[in-house]
This record gives sequence, structure tokens and C-alpha cells, in this order.
Amino acid sequence: MRDIPVGNGSFLINFDDKYQIRDIYFPHIGWENHTKGYPFRFGVWTYQGFSWVSSDAWTRTLKYLPDTLVTDVKLENEKLGIRIQSNDAILPYKNIFLRRLVIESSISLRLFLHHDFRIFSSKIGDCAFYDPNTHSLIHYKRNRYFLIGSSPGFENFAIGRKAFRNLEGTWRDAEDGNLSTTAIAEGSVDSTIQINCDSSGEIYYWICAGHCYKDVKYLNEFLMSEKPSELLRETMQYWRTWLKNSRSEFADLSDDARELYKRSLLLIRTNIDNDGAILAANDSDVTERATDHYNYLWTRDGALVAYALDLAGYPSLSKKFFSFCAQIVDEDGYFLQKYNPDGTVASSWQPYWDPQLKRKLAPIQEDETALILWALWKHYEKYLDIESLKDLYRPLIIKCAEFLCEFQIENLSLPRASWNLWEDRYGIHTFTASTVIAALIAASKFAELFGESERAMKYQKSASDFKNGLLRNLYSESRQRFLRSLETRDDKNLLPDETLDASLFGLFHFDVLQATDQRVKRTMQAIEQNLWIKTEVGGVARYENDGYMRVSEELPGNPWIICTLWLANYHIAIASSSEDLKTARKLIDLVTSWALPSGVLSEQVNPLDGSQISVAPLTWSHAEFITTITKYVEKSRNLVAAFGEEILSRK
Repeated sequence: MRDIPVGNGSFLINFDDKYQIRDIYFPHIGWENHTKGYPFRFGVWTYQGFSWVSSDAWTRTLKYLPDTLVTDVKLENEKLGIRIQSNDAILPYKNIFLRRLVIESSISLRLFLHHDFRIFSSKIGDCAFYDPNTHSLIHYKRNRYFLIGSSPGFENFAIGRKAFRNLEGTWRDAEDGNLSTTAIAEGSVDSTIQINCDSSGEIYYWICAGHCYKDVKYLNEFLMSEKPSELLRETMQYWRTWLKNSRSEFADLSDDARELYKRSLLLIRTNIDNDGAILAANDSDVTERATDHYNYLWTRDGALVAYALDLAGYPSLSKKFFSFCAQIVDEDGYFLQKYNPDGTVASSWQPYWDPQLKRKLAPIQEDETALILWALWKHYEKYLDIESLKDLYRPLIIKCAEFLCEFQIENLSLPRASWNLWEDRYGIHTFTASTVIAALIAASKFAELFGESERAMKYQKSASDFKNGLLRNLYSESRQRFLRSLETRDDKNLLPDETLDASLFGLFHFDVLQATDQRVKRTMQAIEQNLWIKTEVGGVARYENDGYMRVSEELPGNPWIICTLWLANYHIAIASSSEDLKTARKLIDLVTSWALPSGVLSEQVNPLDGSQISVAPLTWSHAEFITTITKYVEKSRNLVAAFGEEILSRK
């Protein structure tokens, strides 16, 4: 769980709920975690004793300044009589992390700031030294350098071994209020600086990130010449200006929902790499239970985030994402499970070979390919940006569309088996088939734009065939609703899977059928009745008997934020009056209530106490919130226009 991330697209720093730096990513978002999740400690010494601000002796409030990616942190130790207000930011255009500390105390004190770098996620072979030229500490390994400085300058420092034999680190050296002033150490090393403060005062502290000594020296000189206070003020203004692209109309939604919409945009930006990759999450805590993480691009998540960004008015970010996808798509026209932020193929658990049937498997989730085309068409439809399409038409659009046409079971007019969007089942899935139909309709429209009528008709016919195949094979007459999937390993022996799954919302979301179609309505009603969490927390589970991080065996699973918002989208889609929007508004308010004080949304929620579960912030959760708010406001506006109904508007 990460409460207050700050970043600029190439430099990202995450804090935990105890206000400890826990992740430092550079030069890509989500790649090369130079802490490996270990904490950077922050402590205070007075004549009364020493205390780390992460201890229970402190109360902590972790938020952001309004409409910015600048933190607003309040720390208080009642026993010591100390209050600290802290603002953290990474400059939008320079790889500098900057912190402002305002101290309120009746006695003099010493601040201790500790650094547990594990550069390239390894403690082996690091080096740290005091640099008299810049009056700073520098940690480095190969082509990664981190310079640490402060204003006023630090009075003392310690550099030493950590996590080696009986050595815990220089943070232990700080606890008596004095540091040993060791000037250099190599191997598994950490460092701590001491800043003296005569009772109340203002202090600035920073970390500069670069590829060599020259880089960080320049950044340090830049910071000193421009003045830290001015750079922090400019950073606040930058993000407030950045947010001006977002909507100002929120119909009758609450102030909290409006603020979470804006916070979601800002938090999404922290998880987007400047080269175009949209990362699922950057919370390293998950490695403790999974030995892997979410710091990857799943093109499904990326496409849905790009769609939300386009709806919100940020096409430059989605354009860069689509260009990135054109560079990484397989030569056969599909996307693999996930990718690293630099475009290299990431780890996977989806096999290429079935050892029992002795046959090749498609190691893909086909919806990840289809959703790129669907989202790209939505982008064009809104912005009519034909100029950027010309470089994507053949290497991305045509390549993927041809694959989707060919990847089918012809006698059934269904996609061949692949992994589902939850990555836990192999088969032919209603959600996947819905995305393929939407993608081929999009590809047909693209082909028309570029004057290829025959190709457009081919894709249109394929979409129509797939739709007929879906309606014939994935609808249960006995259940009077859609199946989740047809389970199969060989595309021949098909076993209907009648499990209720929230992803069936894709039938109307991707315009395969109208939300008012009786088959869709019966399906969504069954989801609402059976996947709703019947506790005070509420929300919608992914599917029946979902075991992933399950809290209670008596419930269908944990509520997922995206699934709860999908239900809200359904109620928005079928609303024919403002009264009909009440259910959607309640669901939006419910999700809003789950957010941390900082506005962070996780993947799941504990169904018993409402606390957040799994990684946070999850980019997809925030994107789905933006999409849902946009749909709600558009529907409200359309109802007003159609019926003249009065809906209060807050701006």
C-alpha cells in the first residue's frame, strides 16, 4: 500500500502509511526500484530522547495539497511537543525530489534523514561517499547516481555498512543523537544526515537522480541557484495548470467525488512512464506474497486507462501509449501478457505448451490485443487526429486486426481459446469475444478512413460473424443469461462455464448489445443479486467463489473497485430519468468512501471493515472512476436536454 506517490514520468517516489520512502524508481516508472521496498527512515532527537516519525508516538496525516502532486503531510509528537508540516514533490521537468519541512517546537532539535539505497534492487556493490564539492552525500552504482542535500546544509552525516553480519545500518547510529561521520563505504551501504534546528524553522531536503556524477552535480547547482522555495511553488502551479484540462461540470455528484476525480487523474499520471508505458501499479509490497509485482504494462489495463484519459481531455498521454504499443506488438499481431516499462517482454505464467495434450498454446489474453484497437478508435472518434494514425495504421491496426480475424474457430465463429482478463482461466470468454467484436468494428472504420473498402468489409463481416457466434454459443437459454466462458484446452471439447462474472458488463460496454437488451438486463441483474457483498461494506465481487486474497468464505469474494464501478456504469446506461441515476450515484459515493485520505484507490476492499486490500494505487481503479464519472455527467446532461429535468450542477 502506497499512500502518497510523487513523480514526473521518469522519477517516482512512493511513501507508506508511516511516511517512510519505500520505493524509488528511476529512470523508468516502475522499473529499477532502487530501494527494493526497504524504508528510508526519518527521526527527531531532542534532549528528551529520540523518536522515528514512523513510531506510534507520532500521529500522521498524509494527504496532498489541493489539485497538485505535492504532498501535505502533518506529523505531531505530543510528548515531545513537536509539530512538523511537510511538502514533498518531484519537479515536473527535472529529476529532483524536493521536501519542505516546517518545524514547530519550543526546544531545539536534530532531524535525521536516513537512506537505504539498494541500487538496481541489490545491496551488493553500492557505494556512498561525502562529496565536499557539493556538500552532499552521493550513492551510486554503475550509471545510477543519487545526490542528497539540504538547506541549511546538514551538520553531520554517517555512511556505513548495513544488513551485513551484525550491522543494521547508520540509522541505529542516529538514535543516540550523534553520527560517526564516516566519509565513504562500499558494498551494502546506507547513510544518514543530521540537520540541526533551533526550535521552529524551515528546512529543505532533496534527492537528485542522474546517470553520472555530472548529472547530479548539475541538478544540485540548478536547485541552489533557482531556490528550493521557488521550485516548490512552481511545481504546485504546474499541476494546477495541468488539471485545467479536466472537466469542471459534475452534475449532482458530491464534492468528494469531484475531488477524487481530479486526484485520480493526478495519481494515474504518476504511473505513466514518459516513454509511453502505462503501469498497472508500483507498490513493491506485493513482492512479499507473490515474488513478483504489478510494475508492468498490461495492454488491457493500458487501453482502458488511455480511454479514460481521452475522455478526461489528455490525448497526448494516450497518443504516446498507442505509439509505444506499435513498437512492442508481436510480429504476428498480438500482445503478450505484460511488458516492462522499456518495452521488453516481462515475466509470465501463461505457457506456450500443453504438456498433457502435447500441443502449442496461445500464451496470450486476446482481449489485450483487441482493446488496443477499440481504445484507439475511441481516441480518434473524439479528437479526429488522422495525422497520428498514419504511423499506426499498418504496423499496429492492420497487424492486430488480421490476427483477430485469423485467431478463430471457424465452425463456431468464436475466438480461439486464450486466457481471460483475470488471468486465471483458459477458454473462450464472453468478455474476450465482446472486445474482439468491438476491435474489428473499429478496424473496419479505420480501413474506411484510409480508403480500403474491401478490407473494411472483411473486418465488418468478421465482427458480424463473431457476434453471431457469441449469441449462439455463449448465451444460456436455460439460465436466461450469458455464460462466463466455454472452458477448453483444445478448441474442440467445450464445457459451458455458468459462473457469474462481473466482466459480463463488456457485452454492453463494448456495444455488442444495448444495455437495455433483455439478455443483458437479466445477466446484469443476476450479477447484482449474486455478486453484491452483503455486508455493511457492500460492493461487487469479481465472480462467484473468487479465492484471490479472499477474506471470508461466506462471501462470493472481496469487492473490487472496478467491478463496483462497472455496475454503476450499467445503471447509468439504462437510466431514462434523473431518478434512475440514484443507484449509480450511490455506487460512486460508495467507491469514493473507500479512498484513503490521500485519495488513493486500491485493487480490492476488505468486505468486513472496508479497508483497502492488495496494491495501491491501482491505475485501473482510478481510470474506471474517471470513466464512470464521465459517463454519469454525460447521461445527466443528455437527460436534461431530452426532458428538461432539473439536475443541480456543482462547479
